[in-house]
Amino acid sequence: MRTERNLTRLDRVFTRLDREPERPAHIDVPKMSRHRVVLFGATLAFYLAIVWAVVITSWLVRLDWQVMFFRPYQQWPEIHAFLDYYVVLGQRGPTAVMVAAWLGWRSWRQHTLRPLLTLGTSLLLLNITVGTAKLGMGRLGPHYATTIGSNEMGLGGDIFPSGHTANAVVTWGILAYLASTPRARRWLSALSAVTSLGVGLTTVYLGTHWLSDVVLGWAAGLLILLALPWFEPLVALAETVLFDLRDRWRARRAGTTSVPVPAPAGPIGAPVLLKPRASAHDDAAAAHESTAPRPPRASLHLAPGPHTARSERTPVTPVGSRRPPPHPDRLPRGTAASAARPTGS
Repeated sequence: MRTERNLTRLDRVFTRLDREPERPAHIDVPKMSRHRVVLFGATLAFYLAIVWAVVITSWLVRLDWQVMFFRPYQQWPEIHAFLDYYVVLGQRGPTAVMVAAWLGWRSWRQHTLRPLLTLGTSLLLLNITVGTAKLGMGRLGPHYATTIGSNEMGLGGDIFPSGHTANAVVTWGILAYLASTPRARRWLSALSAVTSLGVGLTTVYLGTHWLSDVVLGWAAGLLILLALPWFEPLVALAETVLFDLRDRWRARRAGTTSVPVPAPAGPIGAPVLLKPRASAHDDAAAAHESTAPRPPRASLHLAPGPHTARSERTPVTPVGSRRPPPHPDRLPRGTAASAARPTGS
């Protein structure tokens, strides 16, 4: 007796993927709603408040120095090895490769470039905004601090805000942004928040960032995720242009590119008579001939006598035979041909 094999969880996953459409028609593209605008404004205000608190050397800078003197990597040395690997989840290169591989497979599966283009847009915004803030404020890190209690601003550093934290927020948060269902979006949002929070605290543990660097990095990454709906029309336009270029390249490679030929005005093969263009002298002569008075036509002169129509004339019957007279050299019928021919000597 033949029994069916029990499907494993992996088999059920691939079966579900096979039932998915190639290009979903109901792609949920986030819009810049009023709620999102309020969140963006609040996050931007929080970002500016953190920068101002560090610039004026407020209580936040004193907290930074207290955490640095606490030296967490000496308090809990047993987790140092694990956190050395965990902090890689915030490095731009490895995380971008991992997330791009997943989004690339999704783009290939659904025949759309939106996931990859959205990732590229977010990383570009991250490099521009965070990189400009780092170079503009020039804060030194804890390992290179020079004056106790100072904010270490404008000394040529590049750690404010934390790039690891902002990159973790954007790279893992883009998965939640591109989720196709609300449930997946909630779970991925929570997962990306925990991951980015862990990456930021790991940099504080290792002593590579101040605590205020991490807080500002969270705000910087969240600003990029909240601003992405403003760039959705640009992403859609880039996708359309790339697909058009791909179709043209395929058509050119296959040799199917045809040049449109205008249809002839008249029937094919019909002769076209072209009249040579008259000169100015010919035009003047023609105009003179058309305006000059024509001489009267001469009347026809007929022979004298009564003229009758051809149908009223009496037919004339010829007299005699119509056969021509016999030729003198021609022999009458019945004469032998031998008698007429001369005999040769």
